Amino acid sequence: MKNTRAILMLLIALVAGAAAVVSASRWLLQQSSSSVKQVVVAANDLDLGQPLNGSQLKLVSWPAGSVPPGAFEDPKTLDGRVVRTSLQRGEPIIDAKLAPVGTKGGLSAVINDGKRAITVRVNDVVGVAGFALPGNYVDVIVNTNEDTKSAQNGSISKIVLEKILVLAVAQQVSRDDTQPKVVNAVTLEVSPDQAEKLDVARSVGTLSLVLRNQMDVADINTGGATKHTLLGKAELPAPAPLAAPAPVTRTVVKTRTVAAAPRAGNCVGVLAGIQGSLECF
Repeated sequence: MKNTRAILMLLIALVAGAAAVVSASRWLLQQSSSSVKQVVVAANDLDLGQPLNGSQLKLVSWPAGSVPPGAFEDPKTLDGRVVRTSLQRGEPIIDAKLAPVGTKGGLSAVINDGKRAITVRVNDVVGVAGFALPGNYVDVIVNTNEDTKSAQNGSISKIVLEKILVLAVAQQVSRDDTQPKVVNAVTLEVSPDQAEKLDVARSVGTLSLVLRNQMDVADINTGGATKHTLLGKAELPAPAPLAAPAPVTRTVVKTRTVAAAPRAGNCVGVLAGIQGSLECF
């Protein structure tokens, strides 16, 4: 009798324990399912300007409280979209890193609104020994001859554009590679006004790129460097303009003709009306 009661109590305890385990597991599943979301991430490394397709994307579970703003939950909505920046494998795809819907792939997809891309020819010196890479900022210097009437008319170097974004070097647009590359062309992102200035600058002189700190946003207005400022000499004064010739004053001298005195001899006065004359012989 006692054994039967003990066995019954054991069975009741086992059933109660099993019910508790099932209830706890269901509660945990519900809590876990409500605390995570499915987020689209990059399945492999992506370069800027690259169109997206299904093979480059995958869904992963992401904590609901830390889902990045603008994240996507359906990979199909990203088909054909173009990335505006490089993405690493496993990085969430967010709208801020994508070009507008309908944008085609390539360099034009990464140009900011209101900006233009212009390419300038460089060499190992002009291109800062290859350290001017996509994503860096540079200043543009032009060396030309002054078109002035001053006595020191000669060569001058002047910064004409500041804080210009490098979009590409040659045909390389990736911003992940930090190894210097000596190339023969650099593509810069400029405004329409800056594009006009840059085109004039490369037609009147030689260009040089000056690499600047990416955090440096200060504008510096320089007067340019000439041979005299380089050697520490004072600028020669501009020649004074030639004075206009003084007007010529003409003096008109009025002369009076005096009739010669009549010679001695016989003279006869002749009266004709109111006119009279003297005739001498």
